[in-house]
Amino acid sequence: MAGLSSRSAVAIHALAMLANRREGSLTSAEIADSLESNPVMVRRVLGRLRDADLVWSTEGRGGGWSLARPPRNITLYDAYVAVEEGRIFSRHTRPPSGACEVGRNIGDLLDAEFQSAERALEERLDRTTVADLLQRILAADKEPADH
Repeated sequence: MAGLSSRSAVAIHALAMLANRREGSLTSAEIADSLESNPVMVRRVLGRLRDADLVWSTEGRGGGWSLARPPRNITLYDAYVAVEEGRIFSRHTRPPSGACEVGRNIGDLLDAEFQSAERALEERLDRTTVADLLQRILAADKEPADH
């Protein structure tokens, strides 16, 4: 099963950082520092976000990455679609035995369940904007650390 990569988490983290940056831009190195990750991988994810018109970049001194639209107009689903490939769930890598009643019948039934689960995930991600998430991030940072 392919499943979700970490690209969605990286993309959403980057979008939240960019939303938190009131003016100017951030470099991929600054975003990578927050992620404690490799700037090359961050640039790849940012490139996909740029291709989806969620961010834009400027070259040269003082350049970097910025949101292409207000954070209230970017959902977590937008980020997910921009960076993930294929389906979350997949069938067996090889077809199960047609001689077995479970093997004969499970494929189509699993497909229906998996499609329903993917739709639920997509609908949930589409309900949260980057602005919503950033508001919760900043509120969590103000909470006492002893909870």
